[in-house]
Amino acid sequence: MRVVIAPDSFKGSIDAPGAAAALTGGWSSVRPGDDLVAVPMADGGEGTLDALAAAAPRSVRVPVRVDGPDGRPVDAVVLRLPDGTAVVELASTSGITLLEALAPLRAHTRGFGAAIRAAIEAGAIELLLTIGGSASTDGGAGALRSLGARFLDERGNEVEDGAAGLLHLASIDLSALVPLPIGGVRVLTDVVNPLLGPNGAAAIYGPQKGASVADAPILEAALARLASQLPSDPTAPGSGAAGGTGFGMLAWGATLVPGAIAVADATGLRDAIAGADLVITGEGRFDGQSVQGKVAETVRSIAAEAGVPTALVAGSVDAEPLGYTAAVSLIDLVGRAAAFADPAAALRRAGAVLASAPIRDV
Repeated sequence: MRVVIAPDSFKGSIDAPGAAAALTGGWSSVRPGDDLVAVPMADGGEGTLDALAAAAPRSVRVPVRVDGPDGRPVDAVVLRLPDGTAVVELASTSGITLLEALAPLRAHTRGFGAAIRAAIEAGAIELLLTIGGSASTDGGAGALRSLGARFLDERGNEVEDGAAGLLHLASIDLSALVPLPIGGVRVLTDVVNPLLGPNGAAAIYGPQKGASVADAPILEAALARLASQLPSDPTAPGSGAAGGTGFGMLAWGATLVPGAIAVADATGLRDAIAGADLVITGEGRFDGQSVQGKVAETVRSIAAEAGVPTALVAGSVDAEPLGYTAAVSLIDLVGRAAAFADPAAALRRAGAVLASAPIRDV
């Protein structure tokens, strides 16, 4: 059999390359003669840079030091792909895991913009920006600041970083904004939320970044003030991604694209699936949100177009896995404690279970 193994990361447990390797090891322990092709996947969130690096062995990780979301310096990398594209990951420059304490009104995306600028100055001809895992709700203002924009109060002074500063915003000067690279900028996201309103950045994602009930209207007002000054559409799908960073990048001239599809294109997933007998995909939790552009459903859809069946492996399977030929829950297979304690071992076992099933059932 030719089997393509294309999982997402299992968030908080194991990255996508590690998950693919574990599933591959489990399958080959039962069927060592099969042709196994690992294509680690992502959807624009954490781990996207690693998945793209795994798909391009000649890519280069270029270290950058930038201001993190609370101003403390952080060490990150820009991934330079062989074709001249550069990948910048928000999670590693302005991500929530970089904070010692959540700062919903003060956290910013300056570091993300600084890394983008470094990539352009190093000669990137195109940019892929992954914006999952944000720490802030600043509408991408911090990133735009690092790219040359100025955010001014009524006296012409720069406002403070974060959503708190945006409350005092009176005007924005974009005259010194760094031009986009010749190949353009694509922003990879897995959400379609607008900037404002009940499904917007503040209402839906503010609490994840530490916003209290009292903070929510403050964040909404800050983003509304920003929206009144920037030339982009706050109702655009994905403009609310990463605390409104999607909106800020639209104002720069970037294009928002479904993350999982973009990663599938960049990794050559369609070519890998052509002629395969089975595809195995997976993610940490398969639930009602999974059908909205997440990795597993994107992989299954691409496989279905090629007439190839797909098996699902997830930490937990909390929704009906419609369209999958088999589904394995790691929690059901080895128990919750074991699944979290050693996810690689649990995934190896899942791979072995799928390989041991009769061919007609897989």
